[in-house]
Amino acid sequence: MDIELARTFLEIVRMRSFVRAAEQLNVSQTAVSARVKALEAQLGRPLFIRNKNGASLTSAGEQFLRYAPMFVQLWQRARHQVAVPPGRRAMLSIGGELSLWHPWLMDWLRWMRRAAPDIALRVEVGLPESLTHQVSTGALDIAVMYQPQHRPGARVELLLEEKLVLVSTTADTETAGADNYVFVDWGPDFAQHHELSFPEENNPGLFVSLGPLALGYILEVGGSGYFRQRIVAPHIAAGRLHLVADAPSFLYPIYAVCSARADDELVSLALAGLRNIAAADAVKTV
Repeated sequence: MDIELARTFLEIVRMRSFVRAAEQLNVSQTAVSARVKALEAQLGRPLFIRNKNGASLTSAGEQFLRYAPMFVQLWQRARHQVAVPPGRRAMLSIGGELSLWHPWLMDWLRWMRRAAPDIALRVEVGLPESLTHQVSTGALDIAVMYQPQHRPGARVELLLEEKLVLVSTTADTETAGADNYVFVDWGPDFAQHHELSFPEENNPGLFVSLGPLALGYILEVGGSGYFRQRIVAPHIAAGRLHLVADAPSFLYPIYAVCSARADDELVSLALAGLRNIAAADAVKTV
């Protein structure tokens, strides 16, 4: 069986739509429909019922859903092992959210190169939902992220409880309601706690979905916002930023999501490095 057929089947199940599955796979809807027809021809049974609300599984589709993930996972694990470059004994694949790659996961890459130079690494930047999905299907061995979703085939470990703190380029800022305040989207939990802490100040003039972008903006043009404590610490020490007195801080934990099907030795080694980096960060921010 063509693995792309099984992968397409799983994406339709996940998105509950041929159209949205095509968008996620970056192919045309015609291509998705053709793959499903080819798969149904091989199995001799219809797999989906299409309607106005999207696509639902037939009884045959429900049965095939028990096996399709195993086909994809087996292929992915085999591909990773076969693709090990000469001179390396194994391949480890890791993903992370964009805001964590610099410098947190860069530190981990340096640690891995020193501790295990015989391990080939494949690294990826992605969104939380995509990263979690890839771990659960075996495409990634580990993903490092904020607020992961718990899924079958993956286990979650807390690495570090980082803090979000309110900083400003001026020393006399007293609240999050200043005209030059930048609201950084740190996720639904942060938004909820932010609203409770600043019930009168929830309509800022600038929303930014990426922390590093917002930080670069206020450092260049001035302003205030919530950022990761460790990232702003050097700027505070240099006098470019100031902690806003008496402003609440919010926990923002970092997690490692590990594939249950990954090599235990490789995962243990990678986690040792991640814990090492997390412990060093905890010392820096005390």
